[in-house]
Order: sequence, then structure tokens, then C-alpha cells
Amino acid sequence: MTYQITIQPNGATYRARADETLLEAALRQNILLPHGCKQGVCAACKGTIREGKVDPGVVPPHVLSEAERADGKILFCRAKALSDLVLESKQVFRSDAQIVKTLPARIEEITRAAEDVLILRLMIPANETFTFRAGQYIDLLLPENRRRSYSIANAPEKTGFLELHIRRVAGGFFTTRLFETITLKEILRFEGPHGGFFLRDMGKANSPALLIASGTGFAPIKAMVESALEQGDPRPLHIYWGCRRKEDIYLSALAEAWAEKYAHLRYTPVLSEPDADWSGRTGYVHLAAAADYPDLSAHEVYACGNPQMIEAAQQTFTAQCKLREEAFYSDAFTFAPQGR
Repeated sequence: MTYQITIQPNGATYRARADETLLEAALRQNILLPHGCKQGVCAACKGTIREGKVDPGVVPPHVLSEAERADGKILFCRAKALSDLVLESKQVFRSDAQIVKTLPARIEEITRAAEDVLILRLMIPANETFTFRAGQYIDLLLPENRRRSYSIANAPEKTGFLELHIRRVAGGFFTTRLFETITLKEILRFEGPHGGFFLRDMGKANSPALLIASGTGFAPIKAMVESALEQGDPRPLHIYWGCRRKEDIYLSALAEAWAEKYAHLRYTPVLSEPDADWSGRTGYVHLAAAADYPDLSAHEVYACGNPQMIEAAQQTFTAQCKLREEAFYSDAFTFAPQGR
């Protein structure tokens, strides 16, 4: 049994089987719905049912409230069609130009950027072409059918390699090996690109944007900035990078150099647990941005990091800073469940 799915307001259509989620069906047919974690945590794939019935799947109450459910809100990564549907989504793209591939990659460089962060440089085979948008991610394919998702930290204009920023997870299946025993020249397999987190209308005069990162959420922000600079994108960009301590802001010198060189680019680091010698901004990163921009009605916001920051940022910016709901784009970093 398959059902006709129509996405408003742009009228995109596709077919969905009864045994697959609305997001799985869309991606299979090159319809790029907004999404991030694919686990029902980040709420990036939230949309609205206008006509038809769905099985909403299991969604935690803090991700989708009772009021939102009553208003027809669903998560595309959890809901399955029970009839033909008309859905509303704030952003839909066709991704025909992007082919999801499974490729090998050789570990060319491992850099200890912080006590618990490695920067991994993977070389793609010279005879392969890998196309992606700045801000998207790949899945590393691991033994026992496990996979781990990591944002690409380099701009797509810089071809032939992928840069990943990987934070160690205590007891992590992959990161323990990566930090302790993995060596140069080893081969990893990956699948991608995935995700709908990328700067809209790159290279055009567009709304000014805030780029909000926590921790290694700086990785896709770095790719976005590098790509925008490569393409001569003129929009004003303000990077906010939140971490606990100064040493956790592992590429602060790079962001400072961008801000010094480019008049349209600003950078503000924010620490939640600063040492006594820190003279910069403190507290939660999204609150620092909200204090600086009480009126975001003409802005876009791109936020990446832990789900708690993403949720708090969206609520604060839309409720207090006049940000349009459709102008908030996010990618939430979540950990794989223990044992997986």
C-alpha cells in the first residue's frame, strides 16, 4: 500500500509506503524535507498535517507538546501515512543533484584539537566525486551494522577530502577506538550526504544570519562560513560559539581571524563555566545572542549543537526576539543509545 503525499506551500509530491516514515519516503525520492537527527529528538523535521491521517509514532512530550499535537503537528522522521496526505513544511528542496553514496575514505590526518576533540581528515578516492552542501553530514559505517553521524567541517568547494570534528563519548563504541588505537591510513566507509542544514540562497544578497554553535556544533558552521567566503556571499554573519571553558573553543583563533579580515563577519565566544581570567561573554550562548539582537524579524538563525540548546534557542528567538518560525534552521547533535 502506498499513499500520495503533497507538501505545501510549494506543491512537491511523492509516494510513501505504509511501512516507512514520511521522511524516509521523501529522501528515497530525492525530496529534501527538513531534518536532523532522524531519531525524534531534535524536532528539525516538525511539520503540520493539513489533510489525511498518520500514525504519529513515539515522540517524547518535550519534543512535541500536547498543544502542538492537537494543532496537527508531527515529526516527519516518526510519522507514517495511513492515507493520502497534505502536509505543510517550512522548507522543501529537490536533491536530484546530490547523490547519496557509500564510499571508502582513508584517514590522512588526526589532530588533537582539545582534550576530548579530534579533527579527522579523510581522503576520498581520487576517481570519485562527492557533492554536498556546507552544513550537511555523513554517516560513518561501523562494524556490527552501527553508524555514527558527523557534520562535514570543510566547504564543498575544497574537494577531495572531508574534515570531521569528533568529541569523545565516555565508553563510546567508536570514539574510544578513535582516541586510543586508530592509526593513519586506516580505511573507513561512509554514506552521505545527509541533512537539510545549510545556508539558503548561497551567494546572493540575503537576510543577515546568526550562526549559533555549541561544542563541536562549530563543525558545520565552519563549513558554512568557508563556503560563503568562497562564493563571495555578502550577507552579514555573526558567529556565536558556546562552550564550557576557554580550552573547549578549539578553533577560536580561526573564527577570530575571519572576523578581523572580513567586515561583514562577527564572532562572539561565550563560556558557561569560565575561569577567573576570562573577560569575554558568559552564560548560555543563545541568551548572549538574544541580548545582542532583541529584534530578529529580518534575520535567519542557523543553530547546531546539543538538543537542549537548540530547543531553548528556538523558543527564545521566536518568543522574545521576533524571529520568524520559518527562519530558524537547526541540526541537533545526539548520541547513539548505549550498546548501539
